[in-house]
Amino acid sequence: MNTCHGTLPSNFSKESALETLNLYGNQLEGHIPRSLTLCKGLKFLNLGSNKIEDEFPDWLQTLQDLKVLLLRDNNGPLPNAYFEKFEAMKNVAELVYMRNNIGLLGLFNRANPVSIRSIAPYYDSVIVASKGNKMTWVKIPNILVIIDLSRNKFEGEIPNVIDELQALIGLNLSHNRLIGPIPKSMGNLTNLEWLDLSSNMLTDVIPAKLTNLGFLAVLDFSNNHLCGPEQRSPPSPNNSFSSEEKFGFGWKPVAIGYGCGFVIGIGLGYCMFLIGKPRWLVMIFGGQPKRRVKRRTRVSRNHGATMNQNQMS
Repeated sequence: MNTCHGTLPSNFSKESALETLNLYGNQLEGHIPRSLTLCKGLKFLNLGSNKIEDEFPDWLQTLQDLKVLLLRDNNGPLPNAYFEKFEAMKNVAELVYMRNNIGLLGLFNRANPVSIRSIAPYYDSVIVASKGNKMTWVKIPNILVIIDLSRNKFEGEIPNVIDELQALIGLNLSHNRLIGPIPKSMGNLTNLEWLDLSSNMLTDVIPAKLTNLGFLAVLDFSNNHLCGPEQRSPPSPNNSFSSEEKFGFGWKPVAIGYGCGFVIGIGLGYCMFLIGKPRWLVMIFGGQPKRRVKRRTRVSRNHGATMNQNQMS
């Protein structure tokens, strides 16, 4: 790092063969000059930790070889569409070939500069931030594809076109003013190894599609307004009643029948105990009340005894 002051030069030439521009950690102010678009071979741009106040330079999309873009710790708003034409960040074929199914994070942690040098052409060094920690990588291969826009004043939503950057390995949009949901299309960034969206104002659920990111090693969604993973949709009514339809009716008619029978039974029982003699209930169901034989027998006996007394007298 240096302590350079002033503004960036505005007279880049179209004959420039510039591939790497690293002005990280200075006191540069003003705007990012549009003449940078004349540097057609620019692959690495690091203007982080300066005092640049400008809108996101979406015109950098015209630099078709640009793979590493670091603008952290500056100031400026973020337009709605900004990841549409970074062609070098869409080239997955070279990344897959160089990577050989090994995560680059693990590669940088284990390998020495000599072994990395043998993999691919390299940049001298880069400082990237992930989960609030700064990591310095030396002699990194130029297959690294990074966007670090952390600690700015970028506003708006993360666009769905982010999934077009298929070769993206690191994305840091932390400490901004981003709103809205996390795009489900981020689940298509299958080469992504670290993703930091912390300290924004993101809302809604965390997309379940992010589980498709097999290389993802670092993930930070802290200090947002997110509400957990997506919920599976409930089964359709047709499926829930399919087993009932096999029998011609479901549980609702059965429940209604039980309910009606219970009410009628309670009513009849109450009437029976209230009257005390359920003769009318027996007659309803076709029965005949029993005759009181004993009472008639007594009457006949009394009548016979009376006749005998009369005869004796």
